[in-house]
Amino acid sequence: MSGISVLAAQRRAADTFDPVAYREKCKQVRQLIADRIAKDGAQYSVVNASISGETTSGGRTRLPALLKQHRPAIVVIELGGNDGLRGLPVNAMRDNLAAMIDECLNAGARVLLVGVRVPPNYGREYAERFAATFDELARARKVALAPFLLDGFADRTEYFQPDRIHPNEKAQPLMLANVWPHLKPLLAARR
Repeated sequence: MSGISVLAAQRRAADTFDPVAYREKCKQVRQLIADRIAKDGAQYSVVNASISGETTSGGRTRLPALLKQHRPAIVVIELGGNDGLRGLPVNAMRDNLAAMIDECLNAGARVLLVGVRVPPNYGREYAERFAATFDELARARKVALAPFLLDGFADRTEYFQPDRIHPNEKAQPLMLANVWPHLKPLLAARR
C-alpha cells in the first residue's frame, strides 16, 4: 500500500490547477513505485489511496477502513501539506500523524513517513515547527522517514504546475528518487 495521501496538495486557483491531470500524475507515481519494486524483485502490489486536498484529519478518519481492506505490509504516509497550507495547528497535525502511525504499527504494517514543508510565507516559526514534526515523529515512533518529498527541486518552477504547489510530470522521477532510499529497506524486511 503506498500512501494514505501520495502527492496531494491544496488547490489554489481553479484556472491554474488541473485536477484531472493531477490525478493522472498520482497514478504515474504509483506506477513508478510499482515498477521500481518489480525491478528489484520484491513481491508487493501498490495501492494509491490518496485524495487530493486531504488533511491529516481526513487521512486519520479513512485509515482504519484502508488497513482492514488492504492489510498492508507497508504504509507510506505523505500527509500534512494541506494542514500547513490551511494554517492548521501543528499540534493537531502531529496528533493525527502519530495516531495514524500507531494504527499502522498495531496492524502489523511497517511505516514510511514522508516529510513535507510549507512555503516560507507562512512564517519562519510555523515553517520550522511544521518541518520538525516529521523528524520528531519518526524518531519517537521508530519508523522510517523520507525527510522531504520535494528535496532538490522545491524551488524550481519547471517541476510544478502553474499553481507552483502541485508537482508536474517531470517531477515524478525526482520524488521517487527522494522516497526510494527510505522505502527499499522496508521492502526487504520481513513481517
